[in-house]
Formats: sequence, structure tokens, C-alpha cells
Amino acid sequence: MDDPQITNLNKTYLHRNRPTDIIAFSQIEGDFSHLNANLLGDLVISLETAQRQAEEEHASLDDEIVFLLIHGILHLLGYDHEGSAKQAREMQAKQEEVLSSIKGTVLSKG
Repeated sequence: MDDPQITNLNKTYLHRNRPTDIIAFSQIEGDFSHLNANLLGDLVISLETAQRQAEEEHASLDDEIVFLLIHGILHLLGYDHEGSAKQAREMQAKQEEVLSSIKGTVLSKG
């Protein structure tokens, strides 16, 4: 998606009128969770925001997208970084663990 498209989703579903890098839509909770027990949910990424963040971090767009996919999947699994500082630390640690297992080095990203 581009920034206007993800802003529309962000405003509609999360009541935040701004672009974001990724939105995770869970399929394991809510009205239709019974339809497919193996489906975690959907991830929507703004490539425009991902590109800006990659440039800010001096990373490739591919690396940023991998990070965002991990971040989004963790949200679908129940991790949250907005609730409390403890939750944020737990999610950060899990992101680093997963990135480390994928890339062979521990990467830290805020």
C-alpha cells in the first residue's frame, strides 16, 4: 500500500489519522475467528513509510520489510509494545531474537 491507503485503514480501524508502517488484522479473535483456526491474520505494509524508515536507518528496503513482517506477526501472536514498558521490552526482545535467528546477528531497532 501507499501512505494515503494505509492512512485510510489506520483511521477507519484504529482511529489514527496518519500513515503507519504496518497494520496487523487478527483473524484469531472477533466475529470470524472460527472460520480457519490456522489463519493468524493479515498484515498491511505501507511501502512509502517502509522506504522512509529504511533510509533513516541506513538499511535496505528488504531489511525494513523483513523487520515489519516480524513486528506484525508478533502483533498477531499477541505481543504489544504500546501497552506498558514491560510489554514493549518483551516485544523488542522477541523481535531481536527472531531477527537474530534469521540473519545470524542480533539487530536492534526501535
